[in-house]
Amino acid sequence: METKNKIRNYSEADLILLLNLQRFVGEENNPLLQQWLNVETQLTPMEQFLFDEILVDAKHNIHAWHEEDLKMKFIAFVLRLAHLTDSPEYHTYFEKTLSATIDGHFLKTKTDFMVAKGILDKPQQPYFHFQEWKPHKRPTGDSMAQLLEALLIAQEINQHKFPMYGCEVMGKQWSFVILEGKSYCLSKSYDCTEQDDLLKIIAILRHFRHLLLTQFLAR
Repeated sequence: METKNKIRNYSEADLILLLNLQRFVGEENNPLLQQWLNVETQLTPMEQFLFDEILVDAKHNIHAWHEEDLKMKFIAFVLRLAHLTDSPEYHTYFEKTLSATIDGHFLKTKTDFMVAKGILDKPQQPYFHFQEWKPHKRPTGDSMAQLLEALLIAQEINQHKFPMYGCEVMGKQWSFVILEGKSYCLSKSYDCTEQDDLLKIIAILRHFRHLLLTQFLAR
């Protein structure tokens, strides 16, 4: 099949139709998503102090934040609390472009955050977790489509060896996604301005790191 090299801004529906994807909602429809989300965690006293600080800040200010505000004032600290920082096994990357040809269609997107094997500032092999975030005010583009495109590209790069894990952030709403083959499943939304939900978000992200280190990287 001839590759179509024209870059497009796809919607989620476009990608479903283009690549014959199946969309599911709810962890009860995907055992891997259920396993990923069914977790709890505890914070150290120092972590609890930071948690309380960013929670109060988000409650009062998140509706006014633009994208850079959301990243620098909140998401960066959530990632730190989730222990998603550089390690000998993987690196974290921001604003990196990935591309691949899937079923004859050329896909290319910029990931806001990803965990990957790499050298210095060059990612080589994506490791399942992509972050796509949009501010509450004046969001641009279809964030789920951008996340899904990144997961599809990563799946192709990894030769379909692993399920792909991702998270969409729209202002205060966080949703988690797993892609397996042509099927993907979305979690419910978690409100990061609510204490229990924010702790759950951190627990889920920490569990992804656990899965990465104990299952995927161990293969």
